[in-house]
Amino acid sequence: MFILLTMSKIKSKYVCQNCAYSSVRWSGKCPECGTWNSMVEELISYDKLKRDKKTSSALLKVNQDSYQSLSEVTSINESRTQTHIAELDRVLGGGIVDGSVILIGGDPGIGKSTLMLQLAEKISGKKILYVSGEESASQIKLRADRLNYKLSNFYILSETNLDIIQAVIEKETPDIVVIDSIQTVYRTEIESAPGTVSQLRESTALLMNLSKKNNFSVFIVGHITKEGVIAGPKVLEHMVDVVLQFEGERTHSFRILRGIKNRFGSTNEIGIFEMTDMGLKEVLNPSEVFLSQRNYGASGCVISSSIEGTRPILIEVQALVTTSNYGIPQRTSMGFDYKKLNIIVAVLEKKLGLFLNKADIFLNIAGGVKIDEPAIDLAVAMSIYSSLKDIPVDSETVILGEVGLSGEVRTISYVERRITEAAKLGFKRIIIPKGNMKNLNSKKFNALIIGVEKIKDAVEKLL
Repeated sequence: MFILLTMSKIKSKYVCQNCAYSSVRWSGKCPECGTWNSMVEELISYDKLKRDKKTSSALLKVNQDSYQSLSEVTSINESRTQTHIAELDRVLGGGIVDGSVILIGGDPGIGKSTLMLQLAEKISGKKILYVSGEESASQIKLRADRLNYKLSNFYILSETNLDIIQAVIEKETPDIVVIDSIQTVYRTEIESAPGTVSQLRESTALLMNLSKKNNFSVFIVGHITKEGVIAGPKVLEHMVDVVLQFEGERTHSFRILRGIKNRFGSTNEIGIFEMTDMGLKEVLNPSEVFLSQRNYGASGCVISSSIEGTRPILIEVQALVTTSNYGIPQRTSMGFDYKKLNIIVAVLEKKLGLFLNKADIFLNIAGGVKIDEPAIDLAVAMSIYSSLKDIPVDSETVILGEVGLSGEVRTISYVERRITEAAKLGFKRIIIPKGNMKNLNSKKFNALIIGVEKIKDAVEKLL
């Protein structure tokens, strides 16, 4: 007698870990997004493919109660939980929405796990389950003791199997679940290794279903790539409700929590923290902190104002222009767009007759922050001019304005907020675009407001 054993067939495909493009053949470069060495082999059960195909081809009966017109939908007020961390609540839009899934990414050692422990320490009366796939319970306990955190209703689960994690969640019914990190957990029914596109997508989908079904909030900690984006396909960011980016240089103590996506609030807000021996400390007045160590009367140092979300932040723009010792001059920018720097240098050469083609230019935004708005263009131009001529800019002056390719100073947004913040910190003179002077009541500010139309006018007023 012969017994026929049937085994499920296994086939594989190659999936791009950046954009989730799949192919039956390996390629060194992804044909979809152009990323090199991102095609990773993933195993797929053939029986599962047959079941999925059979399910998708079946005709599903539609229940009339499953859809309704918008006018019949009953509005409900979203319930939020205050974290009692003002900077985090600001970025979240007022607190944690019950049943939401929040993805937070950042460099290793930036403070993601510390922020999650601090969140647990601040929230009272809520049961929190911390799932760690990278650290043991004793390591987490050691960090909590070092930071002197008194954690109540806080449970630790060192596990990577999502089946076990799901069972613990359903048993304990926590109010908030922290997954640290999503790249370490896996689902047993997926043949691929943890961290692959399939595992990331399916693991996040399972956590989302559990969150919506049981109405608890989930914080998913994610690694980032060398390009500074959250590892995994973009579909991961599309699935969750909120995406937060934790930024900062490891050599600086300041950390910036930036909202990339938020279904329950604005994505323009940022939260600023300072990393100390006792954890993350909120920076409630970032302008004063960033300017606390500025050098008065030094050439190449200019004060400007950037709008981050709804609040203005005064920053110090530093430039150093020296004679180049090499054939090709260096252009280095920290915290400011490199291409924009080259454009401003070209405008200075063309409109002011400066000779910068044989000079090294180093630009830095003090404090380790990154600014990507055009309102500080004029400050960058004046700092370069000041360093080249070795003439200091008045330390009580704030410079605002966007620089166009023809040398004009273009209008900027939220000019009143920027002026108010500068006047509050004691600055006596503020340079703004002339176009912003039309609807501005300069008499209500305790500072002299000067409008300039061309970059040449700014040089005459300042230097």
